[in-house]
Amino acid sequence: MLYDIRLKLEYAYDAPVSGGRHLARVFPANLPGIQRVVAAGLTLLPQPSEQTEFTDFFGTRVASLTYRSQHDALEIAVAARVEVLRKSPGIDFSPSPEKLGDELAATWDMSALSPHHFVAASPRVDLAPAITEYARENIGKAVTVHQLANDLCLRIHADFAYDGEATLVDTPVSEAFALKRGVCQDFAHIMIAGLRGLGVPAGYVSGFLRTMPPEGEQRLEGADAMHAWVKVWCGREMGWIEFDPTNAMRAGQDHIVIGYGRDYSDVAPIVGMLRSAGGQETTQAVDVLEVA
Repeated sequence: MLYDIRLKLEYAYDAPVSGGRHLARVFPANLPGIQRVVAAGLTLLPQPSEQTEFTDFFGTRVASLTYRSQHDALEIAVAARVEVLRKSPGIDFSPSPEKLGDELAATWDMSALSPHHFVAASPRVDLAPAITEYARENIGKAVTVHQLANDLCLRIHADFAYDGEATLVDTPVSEAFALKRGVCQDFAHIMIAGLRGLGVPAGYVSGFLRTMPPEGEQRLEGADAMHAWVKVWCGREMGWIEFDPTNAMRAGQDHIVIGYGRDYSDVAPIVGMLRSAGGQETTQAVDVLEVA
């Protein structure tokens, strides 16, 4: 599948700001066997005083932006063409949940893909006992780790209501779990916390999701969204498999990855600081269009 992607993030400030330093993680990733970036470009208004790029530990492309002069708005726009190569993982060769620990202990790799980085608590995902017990209810039904992850993915989708007003970007995972409501970020964090509590390595995926309008209705410009889902280490044979608890499915041809991390804090679209005397309003628009 070939897609054209357009992302626009707009920040309107109550008063002129200055001294801004930002890190933007907004580019689609080149991932062998998963997706290939044909082209990608970044447009910034106003232009920063300094602009550099680097790749972070987990392999995400990052734009580093410095603003010294005053400005009352900021626009970050990305245009990219991406070929999605993702295939079905095929037959389930993952070990049982009881034997996964042995495979994890035998894994000495400490690269960005190492499961050891994704098994402990992280800044946005604490190992809350209530979430661990929620996930533990699936162990008795699961023969393999892949089945455990898939069952938990489906269960979160069934038990939690999508509600864009229920949580904020910094809502703790335990609070979202208690509310049984939230957005894709919350559902991903809950699934990650549950699996890690059982000793299963799980990480956060930031990206785009192509959506389809209801039958008979025209697609609205900017109606797609940045999205979040989960990657789960299913043992040495299967490796990492991605699940989308918001949509009760494995990640497929409509999922386009920006980057991987332990939780949202590792792959937030933009982080940083600036000098300001007021608040700000943020808007986001995403288009993911299939190229015929």
